[in-house]
Amino acid sequence: MTDDHAPADPPLDPAALTWRYFGDTRLLLVGPRAAVLQNMLPALGQGVRDHSVFFSETSARVRRSVGPIMDTVYGGPDAEATGRRVRDYHREVKGTLPDGSRYHALDPATFYWAHATFVDHLMYGIDTFVRPLTDADRRRIYVESKTWFRRYGVSDRVMPEDWEAFQAYWKRMLEEVLEPHPTARYGVGYVTKGLPAPRRVPRALWRLISPPLNAVARFITVGGLPPRARKLLDLPWSPADERRYRRFAAVVRRLDLVWPLLPEAVRYFPHARRAFARDGRPRVR
Repeated sequence: MTDDHAPADPPLDPAALTWRYFGDTRLLLVGPRAAVLQNMLPALGQGVRDHSVFFSETSARVRRSVGPIMDTVYGGPDAEATGRRVRDYHREVKGTLPDGSRYHALDPATFYWAHATFVDHLMYGIDTFVRPLTDADRRRIYVESKTWFRRYGVSDRVMPEDWEAFQAYWKRMLEEVLEPHPTARYGVGYVTKGLPAPRRVPRALWRLISPPLNAVARFITVGGLPPRARKLLDLPWSPADERRYRRFAAVVRRLDLVWPLLPEAVRYFPHARRAFARDGRPRVR
Protein backbone atom coordinates (compact mmCIF):
# COMPACT_ATOMS: atom_id res chain seq x y z
CA MET A 1 0.00 0.00 0.00
CA THR A 2 1.38 3.44 -0.90
CA ASP A 3 1.73 6.06 1.81
CA ASP A 4 0.00 9.17 0.47
CA HIS A 5 1.98 11.25 2.95
CA ALA A 6 5.42 9.89 1.94
CA PRO A 7 7.74 12.69 0.78
CA ALA A 8 8.27 12.94 -2.95
CA ASP A 9 11.71 12.22 -4.37
CA PRO A 10 13.71 15.46 -4.57
CA PRO A 11 14.41 16.82 -8.04
CA LEU A 12 17.82 16.63 -9.65
CA ASP A 13 18.17 20.27 -10.61
CA PRO A 14 20.54 23.20 -9.99
CA ALA A 15 19.75 23.07 -6.26
CA ALA A 16 20.90 19.44 -5.90
CA LEU A 17 24.30 18.47 -4.52
CA THR A 18 24.43 15.64 -7.05
CA TRP A 19 23.91 18.17 -9.84
CA ARG A 20 26.78 20.30 -8.60
CA TYR A 21 29.35 17.58 -8.11
CA PHE A 22 28.70 14.49 -10.25
CA GLY A 23 30.11 16.19 -13.34
CA ASP A 24 33.07 17.78 -11.52
CA THR A 25 36.32 16.77 -13.26
CA ARG A 26 38.14 16.44 -9.93
CA LEU A 27 36.25 13.20 -9.43
CA LEU A 28 38.52 11.69 -12.08
CA LEU A 29 41.09 11.51 -9.27
CA VAL A 30 38.97 8.81 -7.63
CA GLY A 31 40.13 6.50 -10.42
CA PRO A 32 38.25 3.30 -11.33
CA ARG A 33 36.85 2.73 -7.81
CA ALA A 34 33.27 2.27 -9.01
CA ALA A 35 34.16 -0.04 -11.91
CA VAL A 36 36.38 -2.26 -9.78
CA LEU A 37 33.81 -2.58 -7.01
CA GLN A 38 31.06 -3.31 -9.53
CA ASN A 39 33.03 -6.16 -11.03
CA MET A 40 33.66 -7.69 -7.60
CA LEU A 41 29.98 -8.63 -7.43
CA PRO A 42 30.03 -12.11 -9.04
CA ALA A 43 26.91 -11.62 -11.17
CA LEU A 44 28.07 -8.26 -12.48
CA GLY A 45 31.67 -9.33 -13.04
CA GLN A 46 30.48 -12.41 -14.93
CA GLY A 47 28.13 -10.35 -17.06
CA VAL A 48 30.99 -8.07 -18.08
CA ARG A 49 33.18 -11.09 -18.79
CA ASP A 50 30.55 -12.81 -20.93
CA HIS A 51 29.01 -9.87 -22.79
CA SER A 52 31.19 -6.77 -22.71
CA VAL A 53 34.02 -5.42 -24.87
CA PHE A 54 35.76 -4.58 -21.58
CA PHE A 55 38.66 -6.93 -22.25
CA SER A 56 39.29 -5.89 -25.85
CA GLU A 57 38.23 -2.22 -25.74
CA THR A 58 38.40 -1.15 -22.12
CA SER A 59 38.39 2.61 -22.71
CA ALA A 60 35.54 2.34 -25.24
CA ARG A 61 33.41 0.42 -22.75
CA VAL A 62 34.03 3.04 -20.08
CA ARG A 63 33.06 5.90 -22.42
CA ARG A 64 29.87 4.18 -23.52
CA SER A 65 28.85 3.54 -19.91
CA VAL A 66 29.68 6.85 -18.27
CA GLY A 67 28.04 9.18 -20.81
CA PRO A 68 24.50 7.78 -20.56
CA ILE A 69 24.76 7.58 -16.76
CA MET A 70 25.72 11.26 -16.61
CA ASP A 71 22.83 12.07 -18.93
CA THR A 72 20.50 10.18 -16.59
CA VAL A 73 21.53 12.62 -13.86
CA TYR A 74 21.69 15.75 -16.03
CA GLY A 75 19.19 14.94 -18.75
CA GLY A 76 16.40 17.22 -17.58
CA PRO A 77 13.08 16.37 -19.30
CA ASP A 78 14.74 13.46 -21.12
CA ALA A 79 16.40 11.95 -18.04
CA GLU A 80 13.90 9.13 -17.53
CA ALA A 81 14.01 8.16 -21.20
CA THR A 82 17.81 8.12 -20.99
CA GLY A 83 17.70 6.04 -17.83
CA ARG A 84 15.43 3.49 -19.46
CA ARG A 85 17.80 3.25 -22.43
CA VAL A 86 20.59 2.48 -19.97
CA ARG A 87 18.38 -0.22 -18.47
CA ASP A 88 17.51 -1.66 -21.88
CA TYR A 89 21.17 -1.97 -22.87
CA HIS A 90 21.30 -4.72 -20.26
CA ARG A 91 18.25 -6.79 -21.22
CA GLU A 92 20.29 -9.56 -22.87
CA VAL A 93 23.10 -9.55 -20.32
CA LYS A 94 22.40 -12.87 -18.67
CA GLY A 95 23.98 -16.26 -18.31
CA THR A 96 25.35 -18.79 -15.85
CA LEU A 97 27.81 -18.33 -13.00
CA PRO A 98 30.58 -20.89 -12.41
CA ASP A 99 28.53 -22.47 -9.61
CA GLY A 100 25.68 -23.13 -12.05
CA SER A 101 23.35 -20.41 -10.80
CA ARG A 102 21.84 -17.93 -13.23
CA TYR A 103 22.49 -14.21 -13.41
CA HIS A 104 20.79 -11.32 -15.16
CA ALA A 105 21.98 -7.72 -15.26
CA LEU A 106 18.44 -6.48 -14.63
CA ASP A 107 18.06 -8.42 -11.42
CA PRO A 108 17.27 -5.54 -9.04
CA ALA A 109 20.04 -6.49 -6.58
CA THR A 110 22.65 -6.59 -9.34
CA PHE A 111 21.51 -3.39 -11.02
CA TYR A 112 21.29 -1.55 -7.72
CA TRP A 113 24.84 -2.53 -6.77
CA ALA A 114 26.12 -0.87 -9.94
CA HIS A 115 24.19 2.27 -9.02
CA ALA A 116 25.39 2.16 -5.40
CA THR A 117 29.01 2.24 -6.52
CA PHE A 118 28.35 5.52 -8.37
CA VAL A 119 26.70 6.99 -5.28
CA ASP A 120 29.75 5.94 -3.26
CA HIS A 121 32.06 7.32 -5.99
CA LEU A 122 30.32 10.69 -5.74
CA MET A 123 30.50 10.92 -1.95
CA TYR A 124 34.05 9.60 -1.74
CA GLY A 125 35.22 11.95 -4.49
CA ILE A 126 33.72 15.06 -2.91
CA ASP A 127 34.91 14.19 0.59
CA THR A 128 38.43 13.29 -0.53
CA PHE A 129 39.20 15.82 -3.26
CA VAL A 130 36.74 18.73 -2.93
CA ARG A 131 35.58 19.39 0.63
CA PRO A 132 34.58 17.41 3.72
CA LEU A 133 30.98 16.25 3.60
CA THR A 134 28.74 16.77 6.60
CA ASP A 135 26.29 14.11 7.70
CA ALA A 136 23.51 16.32 6.33
CA ASP A 137 25.30 16.44 2.96
CA ARG A 138 25.50 12.65 2.83
CA ARG A 139 21.84 12.28 3.70
CA ARG A 140 20.94 14.79 1.02
CA ILE A 141 23.02 13.08 -1.67
CA TYR A 142 21.58 9.72 -0.72
CA VAL A 143 18.00 10.97 -1.02
CA GLU A 144 18.87 12.49 -4.41
CA SER A 145 20.34 9.15 -5.45
CA LYS A 146 16.92 7.56 -5.02
CA THR A 147 15.50 9.93 -7.64
CA TRP A 148 18.43 9.04 -9.88
CA PHE A 149 17.95 5.28 -9.50
CA ARG A 150 14.22 5.41 -10.18
CA ARG A 151 14.94 6.98 -13.56
CA TYR A 152 16.23 3.60 -14.76
CA GLY A 153 12.81 2.01 -14.36
CA VAL A 154 14.20 -0.98 -12.44
CA SER A 155 12.45 -2.27 -9.33
CA ASP A 156 13.59 -0.32 -6.28
CA ARG A 157 12.61 -3.03 -3.81
CA VAL A 158 16.27 -3.59 -2.82
CA MET A 159 17.09 0.11 -2.48
CA PRO A 160 17.89 1.03 1.14
CA GLU A 161 15.28 3.29 2.66
CA ASP A 162 17.61 5.91 4.09
CA TRP A 163 21.25 6.85 4.62
CA GLU A 164 21.64 4.64 7.68
CA ALA A 165 20.27 1.64 5.78
CA PHE A 166 22.59 2.40 2.86
CA GLN A 167 25.59 2.44 5.18
CA ALA A 168 24.63 -0.98 6.55
CA TYR A 169 24.07 -2.28 3.01
CA TRP A 170 27.45 -0.99 1.85
CA LYS A 171 29.26 -2.55 4.81
CA ARG A 172 27.61 -5.92 4.23
CA MET A 173 28.44 -5.89 0.52
CA LEU A 174 32.11 -5.15 1.17
CA GLU A 175 32.51 -7.62 3.99
CA GLU A 176 30.26 -10.51 2.97
CA VAL A 177 29.35 -10.42 -0.72
CA LEU A 178 32.13 -9.07 -2.91
CA GLU A 179 34.74 -11.43 -4.32
CA PRO A 180 38.00 -11.05 -6.30
CA HIS A 181 36.24 -11.90 -9.57
CA PRO A 182 38.57 -12.36 -12.58
CA THR A 183 37.01 -9.32 -14.27
CA ALA A 184 37.95 -7.14 -11.30
CA ARG A 185 41.44 -8.64 -11.20
CA TYR A 186 41.86 -7.93 -14.90
CA GLY A 187 40.69 -4.36 -14.39
CA VAL A 188 43.46 -3.64 -11.89
CA GLY A 189 46.10 -5.81 -13.54
CA TYR A 190 48.04 -2.79 -14.78
CA VAL A 191 48.78 -1.89 -11.14
CA THR A 192 51.44 -4.61 -11.07
CA LYS A 193 52.03 -5.21 -14.80
CA GLY A 194 51.95 -1.64 -16.07
CA LEU A 195 49.60 0.10 -18.49
CA PRO A 196 49.33 -1.44 -21.97
CA ALA A 197 51.18 0.49 -24.64
CA PRO A 198 48.81 2.53 -26.88
CA ARG A 199 48.93 1.39 -30.49
CA ARG A 200 49.94 4.77 -31.88
CA VAL A 201 52.73 5.52 -29.40
CA PRO A 202 56.24 4.46 -30.55
CA ARG A 203 57.76 1.81 -28.32
CA ALA A 204 60.82 3.88 -27.54
CA LEU A 205 58.67 6.79 -26.39
CA TRP A 206 56.44 4.49 -24.36
CA ARG A 207 59.47 3.03 -22.55
CA LEU A 208 60.40 6.58 -21.59
CA ILE A 209 57.02 7.84 -20.40
CA SER A 210 55.38 4.68 -19.06
CA PRO A 211 57.21 4.47 -15.68
CA PRO A 212 55.77 7.75 -14.30
CA LEU A 213 52.36 7.02 -15.86
CA ASN A 214 52.32 3.57 -14.28
CA ALA A 215 53.24 5.04 -10.91
CA VAL A 216 50.42 7.59 -11.08
CA ALA A 217 47.89 4.99 -12.26
CA ARG A 218 48.85 2.63 -9.44
CA PHE A 219 48.71 5.42 -6.85
CA ILE A 220 45.27 6.66 -7.89
CA THR A 221 43.77 3.21 -8.45
CA VAL A 222 44.92 1.48 -5.28
CA GLY A 223 44.65 4.57 -3.13
CA GLY A 224 41.06 5.12 -4.21
CA LEU A 225 39.85 1.64 -3.25
CA PRO A 226 38.40 0.66 0.12
CA PRO A 227 40.90 -1.31 2.26
CA ARG A 228 38.66 -4.41 2.06
CA ALA A 229 38.78 -4.35 -1.76
CA ARG A 230 42.57 -3.95 -1.73
CA LYS A 231 42.83 -6.99 0.52
CA LEU A 232 40.56 -9.16 -1.61
CA LEU A 233 42.43 -8.20 -4.80
CA ASP A 234 45.89 -8.59 -3.20
CA LEU A 235 46.87 -5.02 -4.05
CA PRO A 236 49.92 -3.77 -2.15
CA TRP A 237 49.43 -0.58 -0.15
CA SER A 238 51.72 0.44 2.68
CA PRO A 239 51.24 2.93 5.55
CA ALA A 240 53.66 5.21 3.70
CA ASP A 241 51.47 4.96 0.58
CA GLU A 242 48.46 5.92 2.67
CA ARG A 243 50.23 8.96 4.11
CA ARG A 244 51.25 10.13 0.63
CA TYR A 245 47.69 9.65 -0.62
CA ARG A 246 46.26 11.70 2.24
CA ARG A 247 48.77 14.50 1.62
CA PHE A 248 47.90 14.49 -2.09
CA ALA A 249 44.17 14.68 -1.34
CA ALA A 250 44.74 17.55 1.12
CA VAL A 251 46.62 19.54 -1.53
CA VAL A 252 43.80 19.00 -4.05
CA ARG A 253 41.19 20.09 -1.50
CA ARG A 254 43.08 23.34 -0.87
CA LEU A 255 42.83 24.13 -4.57
CA ASP A 256 39.07 24.44 -4.08
CA LEU A 257 39.70 28.09 -3.20
CA VAL A 258 40.83 28.86 -6.75
CA TRP A 259 38.84 26.17 -8.58
CA PRO A 260 35.86 28.47 -9.36
CA LEU A 261 38.24 30.84 -11.18
CA LEU A 262 39.06 28.22 -13.82
CA PRO A 263 37.07 27.95 -17.06
CA GLU A 264 33.92 25.86 -16.76
CA ALA A 265 35.22 23.62 -19.56
CA VAL A 266 38.07 22.62 -17.23
CA ARG A 267 35.90 22.15 -14.16
CA TYR A 268 32.98 20.17 -15.58
CA PHE A 269 32.32 17.38 -18.06
CA PRO A 270 30.31 18.29 -21.18
CA HIS A 271 27.15 16.54 -19.92
CA ALA A 272 27.05 18.81 -16.89
CA ARG A 273 27.86 21.94 -18.90
CA ARG A 274 25.00 21.25 -21.30
CA ALA A 275 22.64 20.88 -18.35
CA PHE A 276 23.85 24.13 -16.80
CA ALA A 277 23.29 25.98 -20.08
CA ARG A 278 19.77 24.52 -20.28
CA ASP A 279 18.57 24.72 -16.67
CA GLY A 280 20.97 27.03 -14.83
CA ARG A 281 24.19 26.81 -12.89
CA PRO A 282 24.37 24.93 -9.55
CA ARG A 283 22.99 26.94 -6.65
CA VAL A 284 24.37 25.01 -3.68
CA ARG A 285 27.65 24.73 -1.86
